[in-house]
Amino acid sequence: MGAVSTSPPSAARFLDACHGRPVDRAPAWMMRQAGRYLPEYREVRRRVSFIELCRDADLAAEVSLQPFRRFAPDGVIFFSDILVPVQAMGVKVEFDKNGPRLSHPIRTGDDVLRLRRFDPAADLRFTGEILKRLRGEVGDSAAIIGFAGAPWTLACYLVEGTSSKSFAPIKQMMGWGQRTLEGLLNLLADVIADVLSFQIASGAQVVQVFDTWAGELSREDYRRWALPAVTRAIAGIRRSAQPVILYVNGCSHLLEAMNESGADVLSVDWRLPLVEARQRLPQRPLQGNLDPGALLSPTRDVRRRVQAMLAETGGIAHVVNLGHGVLPQTPIESAEAFFEAAREASVAQAAEAPA
Repeated sequence: MGAVSTSPPSAARFLDACHGRPVDRAPAWMMRQAGRYLPEYREVRRRVSFIELCRDADLAAEVSLQPFRRFAPDGVIFFSDILVPVQAMGVKVEFDKNGPRLSHPIRTGDDVLRLRRFDPAADLRFTGEILKRLRGEVGDSAAIIGFAGAPWTLACYLVEGTSSKSFAPIKQMMGWGQRTLEGLLNLLADVIADVLSFQIASGAQVVQVFDTWAGELSREDYRRWALPAVTRAIAGIRRSAQPVILYVNGCSHLLEAMNESGADVLSVDWRLPLVEARQRLPQRPLQGNLDPGALLSPTRDVRRRVQAMLAETGGIAHVVNLGHGVLPQTPIESAEAFFEAAREASVAQAAEAPA
């Protein structure tokens, strides 16, 4: 625990790493770090539904801060869901134990025309309130992270109507409904640019774009469909120095294409060794990529895996994270070991570095 006191969490460290600048140690946070593995989160959820929690600024700020109080990460991501903006576009989304469900999937040009671009300051005002409260509470101790789903991933939900294994409807649209799909992706790109711009104006210091389903595409189809849309979204964000992180699940075959998106940091999943990612992109700041399942192991194994991951970064700016969201079954002790190992390994490496 001695390393914790000598290297407290820091927003500046997080932002410097995202910009590729030297840092005293690699910053650390976890995707879905506010969630079901925390008993205090489960206590809040017993009182409200998931979507009510997303829209309640007081409760959403509270659950966003729960992991910050426990683990002192360098980044605090605000609690929400990637489909919240989709609801503001006029789509009915219901959440149950199996995930989101859209009763009227988007399949035609007329369906796309019924979707609306909106003003986040008016329709997602609660999002701005959450971010402002987090920024006021956390100060300079950690970077406040905003986020949104990427156009391709949101389009998958809109077209499929729920999560999917085959993605048959949207892949059929890639061949037989190209103009419809292009219109949908362009609209989503512009909406996401508006949403992330509003989050930055409300206090987010870094934003992450989640393209959860883009890894299901071939390299050719990613370049044809997902990449132009996410590039348009990132280019449309109104920002000054706030970095953008792009996460793609299953990105091994897409890394070089992702590098053309305009994102400042690429977040990689656990299937791609960091040493290989670093060889393919020698200077690009990276984020990731411990297998979330590794946190189900004994704490000594968690520490070993984190230290091995850090050894693969090659001394280049890196943001320590999981390769996907933390699992609900994760023991608190394992999450603690993750953060402690990231700090201890970094402090030790800094101490061993030549003067």
